[in-house]
Amino acid sequence: MQPSRAPEAGETAPAPAAIQISRIMRPDDANIAGNVHGGTILKMIEEAGAIISTRHCNSQSGEPCVAALARVERTDFLSPMCIGEVAHVSAEITYTSKHSVEVQVQVEAENILTGAKTVTNRATLWYVPLSLHNVNKVLEVPPIQFAQKDQEEEGRRRYEEQKLARQETKERNGDVIVPVINPEPYTVGYSQSSLIHLVGPSDCTMHGFVHGGVTMKLMDEVAGIVAARHCKTNIVTASVDAINFHEKIKKGSVLTISGRMTFTSNKSMEIEVFVDADRFVGEPQDPYRAVSAFFTYVSLSKEGRPLPVPQLAEHGPPHDVHQPRLVGAQVGGAASSDPPLMALPL
Repeated sequence: MQPSRAPEAGETAPAPAAIQISRIMRPDDANIAGNVHGGTILKMIEEAGAIISTRHCNSQSGEPCVAALARVERTDFLSPMCIGEVAHVSAEITYTSKHSVEVQVQVEAENILTGAKTVTNRATLWYVPLSLHNVNKVLEVPPIQFAQKDQEEEGRRRYEEQKLARQETKERNGDVIVPVINPEPYTVGYSQSSLIHLVGPSDCTMHGFVHGGVTMKLMDEVAGIVAARHCKTNIVTASVDAINFHEKIKKGSVLTISGRMTFTSNKSMEIEVFVDADRFVGEPQDPYRAVSAFFTYVSLSKEGRPLPVPQLAEHGPPHDVHQPRLVGAQVGGAASSDPPLMALPL
């Protein structure tokens, strides 16, 4: 029996088979409400995406590479996942451009006592292949075959849309969060929050750069703190609008993860979160914006019923003005209408 031949560079190959990773949810995966932490689910989603995209990018003979996360599209939290259930994370490649891979992921929670399964999350991720010999070098992605022409055209449309969205994010990525002394209730400064994290070996890939899932979990925690401070209630993640990874983060960096409220509707809150990295180990480098995202939350009563959200106050210090972002949210649709209620408490 002849061994299978790796396609040569430039050859078109069928899309690789979907993969699935599974593991049981344990108590250390829980949030304070007792369900699985949203950041834990985001980490599993990213792991599945990294596996299938790295495998595909190395499917042709050529320079070895690792797939780095560039963007996570809107991620919906459709149903809570409970401790003791088994998470099944399925990933498949749905489009490739010259330098990008689109991966679509679905998460199911299985009750192993009854066998019942529930879809809890769906997400779309974009990866780029980086050379193992020079992580600043982006390699070409092996093209895939499409069963129908319209699948390729639809994938190209999604690619162009995310490319434009990433560029728009970079253009407005210079904002900083300024501490507010004695902020008035329900202003932006009242709930804005930050975490500081030193990047250690356990946060990183074997090549010394932070896993995208680690960063997303930290961002999820900060966004949850902002929402809880604003509402003073139990809060749940409705969706993540988009997460853009602008720069790589190296082991030994100090991360400042900051979040602030940018919009409220009757039953939802939009929170902007960004990650700034500062390297103080190795070659010196100025602090830089590494990641940015918008999260949407809803407020729940003790019985799990949706509650009205306190509205973001119009008054406050001069630098506490949120109106431009509120307008931007309405135009973009990020939080201009109440999302369907799902339940993944933070």
